[in-house]
Amino acid sequence: MSADKPNPAVDERRRRMFAEIVGGNAMISVLAVLLALAVGGVLIAVTDEQVQSAAGRLLVDPGGFFAAVGDAVAGAYISLFQGAVFNPKRDGILQQIKPLTETLTFATPLIAAGLGVGLAFRVGLFNIGGRGQMLIAAACAGWVGFTLHLPPGIHLVAAIAAGLLGGALWGGIAGLLKARTGAHEVIVTIMLNYIAFYLVSYLLRTPVLQAPGSSNPKSPPIAETAVLPSLLGPQLNLTWGIVLALAATVFAWWLLDRSALGFRFKAVGLNPSAARVAGINVKGVYVKAMLISGALVGLAGAMQVLGPAKAGFTSGIDAGIGFDAITVALLGRSRPWGILGASLLFGAFKAGGFLMQAAEGVPIDIVLVVQSLIVLFIAAPPLIRAIFRLPDPGKIVPPIKPALTPTEVTSL
Repeated sequence: MSADKPNPAVDERRRRMFAEIVGGNAMISVLAVLLALAVGGVLIAVTDEQVQSAAGRLLVDPGGFFAAVGDAVAGAYISLFQGAVFNPKRDGILQQIKPLTETLTFATPLIAAGLGVGLAFRVGLFNIGGRGQMLIAAACAGWVGFTLHLPPGIHLVAAIAAGLLGGALWGGIAGLLKARTGAHEVIVTIMLNYIAFYLVSYLLRTPVLQAPGSSNPKSPPIAETAVLPSLLGPQLNLTWGIVLALAATVFAWWLLDRSALGFRFKAVGLNPSAARVAGINVKGVYVKAMLISGALVGLAGAMQVLGPAKAGFTSGIDAGIGFDAITVALLGRSRPWGILGASLLFGAFKAGGFLMQAAEGVPIDIVLVVQSLIVLFIAAPPLIRAIFRLPDPGKIVPPIKPALTPTEVTSL
């Protein structure tokens, strides 16, 4: 074969590689975010008073209208960046990087909860019970935090362990019912959310969790020995919880991609019947997966109590993180590193949204709309591929090998 003669096998590999890069999941996620930001920009412009005023003079002064649109959108997203990453207008480096620490603070529980939900997704289970698992974990971790008197370090470890155990047991209930009775985990976890909420609400009105001498349904403050220490000093809200979240990400990656149990998890998630034929205990996998999933979500609940809510917690301690974790897991494609990136993105939206609202007058609901659009576009890859004219890697058919010519037949 001459050097100039094309190699069909090499060309096919290059074609598939190009299609995977351009039309793969990573590119779809990036384009979904960009498209959502573009639509958000349109909404920002529509709701801006200066743009509305300039729209009345569109035919007379079209340049002024488009300048107003550009100022509104650019100002909003610059404020979002300054509120989420870096604000050069503040005095001192600590205050300038405070937006980034706020983003990490908001992202910390999302990372842990998203990992738990994503792990269940990989096994083919829909863990919608993040709220209940967080509430039970928060109650367990909080009780250990304000009731027991242990040395520093040991007390913190005990409180975190209690949160992990509480979340694991609450998630394990759904896994056990799924394995033993075939009950659908979506219905079970939703019902467990209600049970956990009303149970914790009741306990916050009893001596078990309620602060002594208080008539409000709120717990006592957490002992200093059980509080997550500050990572960069008392001037910033960032705690060592972010380190725990990163460690949980590494653990989830190792579990799913490097361990035998993770192989069984993924095999059951792809095809439970084939996994059963291959000798995998599918029912046991369901229980183990929900135990680990609940423990990871429980870590988020424990970090909420031992960090931002160290002064005492209420039944709203979950702050919607249990449901946001579903969004994060979807955006991250249920991959640990993808969930980490999605959590940071949503943490940035939450941290920057406040400054965007205060500085530019943009409704905070716009941020929620952008988040919802991201999920919508992520859930519809064909729509993204159609808009940006991207190839679908799964639909590339290898070229049909041409029939032999008479000359080639003769030479055989």
